[in-house]
Amino acid sequence: MFGLIAPALGPLAAAAYAALPVGFKALKYFVDDTFRDKVVPVPGSVVYCDLWVAVEHSGIYVDDGQMSNIVVEGFADGAVRLCNAASFTSKSTMGRKIYVSCDDDGAVGHPTVAEASHACVGERSFYGLVFNNCHEFSEKCVRTIADTQVNTSLLERIMPLPSDESWEPTLKSLKNSAKQKLGANKWRLWDWQQEQSEPITPEPDWQAHTQAYEQLPLNEQSIEFIRSELADLQAYQQEICDEAIPNEIHQKLHALDHLLTDISKVYHELSGVISLLPSANFTYAQLKPCQSDLRSLAEHLQSNDAIQSLVKKMGRFYISEGKKRHSRVPKASKNEVHGTHLSDDLMRMLPSELVHLEDETLETLFYSRLIEKNLLTYQLAGSDINTTDEAIKNNTRTGPIVACLDTSGSMNGIPIAKAKALLLAINNILEKEKRALHVILFGAAGELSEWQVTTATDIPSLMHFLQKGYGGGTDFEPPLTRACEVIETCSDYNKADILMITDGECDLTEAFQSKLEAKKELLDFSIYTVLCAGHRQADDFSDEVLSI
Repeated sequence: MFGLIAPALGPLAAAAYAALPVGFKALKYFVDDTFRDKVVPVPGSVVYCDLWVAVEHSGIYVDDGQMSNIVVEGFADGAVRLCNAASFTSKSTMGRKIYVSCDDDGAVGHPTVAEASHACVGERSFYGLVFNNCHEFSEKCVRTIADTQVNTSLLERIMPLPSDESWEPTLKSLKNSAKQKLGANKWRLWDWQQEQSEPITPEPDWQAHTQAYEQLPLNEQSIEFIRSELADLQAYQQEICDEAIPNEIHQKLHALDHLLTDISKVYHELSGVISLLPSANFTYAQLKPCQSDLRSLAEHLQSNDAIQSLVKKMGRFYISEGKKRHSRVPKASKNEVHGTHLSDDLMRMLPSELVHLEDETLETLFYSRLIEKNLLTYQLAGSDINTTDEAIKNNTRTGPIVACLDTSGSMNGIPIAKAKALLLAINNILEKEKRALHVILFGAAGELSEWQVTTATDIPSLMHFLQKGYGGGTDFEPPLTRACEVIETCSDYNKADILMITDGECDLTEAFQSKLEAKKELLDFSIYTVLCAGHRQADDFSDEVLSI
């Protein structure tokens, strides 16, 4: 089953999924084996064993240690066979004990179920992991009991039952049927190997489980897994709440419940950012520290038209109106009589052809020649010059971006949220175009921090980096000087542009402006200044000033 699940999760999510110490099942199996009472099945009990993370095998206990179950004997080919406990659990990677349908007093079953399952022995049919599988066979046997034979309330019969311990809907359905028909509200282990002194189940590493959940890349598939684990955990806590389980175990289960609930909540709140930046592979551990910040970013990313416009402008294929040139292009024209030819052009038909319309007999001939394009018409020819706009393709920017982000005190609040949203949106465009982003945070003189983003997996680290700030004054010359140095000294940035993000006018000395203009001429870069607050103001060094 993991072979079916892993591709849906994606490579990184699948790797983290595989790193889970078999998920919640490992924790559950430890608690069931260590602290809960064991049982022995009775005829007609539903039994199942965990094969792996999301795979179980089920059957019906008949009697005398024998279980009726589907055995796969070929590709998609299954047969109903009787087998003992050793054979039933032979493919399990999680322990050899078997879960049995129980109520508060012990194992439950029904002779009718045992007889129905035994009568099917020898039958063969198509076998699938999702349909026509062992769970559907077991449920068919359970449903041979008449509704009047088990005392269940009307509410239990008409309301959907809680989710249980598997992604497979057919096992969930089997457990629901066992509850309705047999009164099975608990599932306990059958220690059929007791006489063989099976080793005690070691306690799993709870912290490793926690870290694995926190490091799982979040997407639609992985969050479905998280929510399934959460549903399993909550159903299990309800099942054991009246049993003598150590308080320490209850506390650990509650802590895990809180974690999985919070992961689901964070994903729901930040799904906008996650969907806009799918290649970032955000994990819960990365999202949690900047959760409130990201909510604001999602709002600006989705609703700010100015940000969307600027992102498009900073893209590789953007060409402004100022970067078009006019060209004189020859074009075919028909303004001179060149001769005569046969056609159906009535506007240029010779007068002699009109004579045919005066006679009813010849009129038919005229229309015939018109349809056949055999009318004698003037032939025109010539040439003309059209002026067209042609984009200067070699002026489109194909390099990375060096972004200078003002983190002075005046940028706090909405301005810095807009700025971070802009950087994320631009980085998303650059990542698709295989272009890098170099971010410089600045404040007053001497306050500079840098971070470089080259791949989508760097985005979570960028978000963490953007949590920093200086909160003091503003000096624009150091970041611009450093940006020029990056473009000049780093070979990967020789086609870069500079993006200055601030909330006010960039004050530069005349001497520095002269130096900056010389660098622009030498290195052939453009400077875009983006104002996150206030009104648009022109300056003497920016190629374009925008407000968002």
